[in-house]
Amino acid sequence: MTKPTTSSGPLRLVGLTRHFDDFVAVAGIDLEVPAGSFFALLGPSGCGKTTTLRMVAGLEEPTAGRIYLGDEDITATRAYQRRVNTVFQSYALFPHLSVLDNVGFGLRQLKVADWKQRSMEALELVQLADRSRQRPRQLSGGMQQRVALARAIVNRPEVLLLDEPLGALDLKLRREMQIELKRIQQEVGITFIHVTHDQEEAMTMADTVAVMNAGHLEQVGEPAALYDRPATAYVASFLGQSNLLPLEGFSDPGGEFVTAHAHGNGLVVERAQLPKGMPLDGGFAEGAPSVHLGIRPEKLRILSPDEAPSANRLGGTVTDASFTGVATTYLVAMPWGQELTVTRPNDGSLRARPGDAVVLGWDPHQSFVVSEAL
Repeated sequence: MTKPTTSSGPLRLVGLTRHFDDFVAVAGIDLEVPAGSFFALLGPSGCGKTTTLRMVAGLEEPTAGRIYLGDEDITATRAYQRRVNTVFQSYALFPHLSVLDNVGFGLRQLKVADWKQRSMEALELVQLADRSRQRPRQLSGGMQQRVALARAIVNRPEVLLLDEPLGALDLKLRREMQIELKRIQQEVGITFIHVTHDQEEAMTMADTVAVMNAGHLEQVGEPAALYDRPATAYVASFLGQSNLLPLEGFSDPGGEFVTAHAHGNGLVVERAQLPKGMPLDGGFAEGAPSVHLGIRPEKLRILSPDEAPSANRLGGTVTDASFTGVATTYLVAMPWGQELTVTRPNDGSLRARPGDAVVLGWDPHQSFVVSEAL
């Protein structure tokens, strides 16, 4: 399967908006998807990600804003004239046609002379060339998904849109297909835009992730950057688990770190992790957005009695311990009533039990600050 001979450039959304009566599904988003990248639109149901995808595909008309593919404005271009194809969660294969005929259906409609050769190349790419004569009902769900993918890429679009394509598969098959999709994207060089509500799926597959919430873009970046340095409390909570401690204010001793105050505790925070404009001269003004210190569960440690003192220490009581195989997840109740989640690898070290009094510690470089209420 050859790569597209030319790429007209990135996909750009400028002020893209979609209203349904009084409901704002997409609220004026600006986004650029680099050509040849694997891009994920991540968010819960109803956040606007599928509506955004449908506008890019030409299946939904924007209320306002523009869509560009390279330098070409495709906002008003009909769906079938766009260099864009879509793979949906429902595979929509023709049950009476062979796998080969399913893949080549669009090419045959366009009277492409070498449709069979190109279809077989697409099937080889998804490792189903030996199933070309079978009917869809003779294939597993994962195989049917790969046939749908081959059909979408056989005419060499510049952009491939994937709308929750793995949602109908079981967990094991879904993980296998994540690896397959990533391999295929790297081989063909087509821009993939993958819509999903699954955080792990987005982080596993995508070069760049855009987190959506209520029609808005919360944050866009590489998966590791979003995970380690979320910009908002929403991103911190949606992209994996986070412990968010409500803060009362800061004090600034100078240097690399500042002190965050939470329920009578002074916690050391790296200055570079503070949002711009964060006041460091005491408490927060009345009515100001709430501010939280965030720590991922795997960054928290249960300190042993002989362990060196940690810059950040909080004492609490274990309320639950859940063994998950490679790790154990603990809930630790703080004196002010909040429970923190701690994930520790099962590496042979002594495990805590419910009822144990423990001291938690963490590296100041591994926490973050977000200035938004949950």
